[in-house]
Amino acid sequence: MILDVNKLNSLDPREQLIELVNDLAVVKGDVVLSSGKHADYYIDLRRITLHHQASPIVGHLLLDLLEENGFIAGDSFTSVGGLTMGADPVACSMLHAAYSRGIDLDAFLVRKNAKEHGMQRQIEGPDIQGRSVIIVEDTTTTGNSPIAAIEAARNNGAEVVACATIVDRATGASQRIEDLGIPYFSLLSLHDIKL
Repeated sequence: MILDVNKLNSLDPREQLIELVNDLAVVKGDVVLSSGKHADYYIDLRRITLHHQASPIVGHLLLDLLEENGFIAGDSFTSVGGLTMGADPVACSMLHAAYSRGIDLDAFLVRKNAKEHGMQRQIEGPDIQGRSVIIVEDTTTTGNSPIAAIEAARNNGAEVVACATIVDRATGASQRIEDLGIPYFSLLSLHDIKL
């Protein structure tokens, strides 16, 4: 679908993101989710997090959401990251948004398994040992990806202070993450994007 730039620019950032998600990321048709269940739509948020207009909006909105809930970039947390690959562009959009605000915020990438060569690291980027971090994700279904990232970050000496996602599918991830003692936040629900 071709986006109406004038319409988009007339909206506030959250409404812009909703419009972009609906236009670019919602794919109709039978798909198998990470949970193994079938759905009649898929939300491909890499079409958002890697989009020139949407990515900066994501970074700023996530920083704003966290701040509204008492988590201040550069103060409450100094690094963001999650399980590759869904979290990678989310973390990068946040570090760029923070930099544009004059805030020092690093990003890190969590591999499913440690590399077997080179530095043999599971977490790439600036060292997170002793740092307060936020785990991020693009869309959350089961919570398995952010939970794997939480465990990896904790195993690498980080204090995980919260978890944030762009879209929560309302299929139990929030409860699983909160059961680990981690506050969980999402920018959008399925209701917001009319699914």
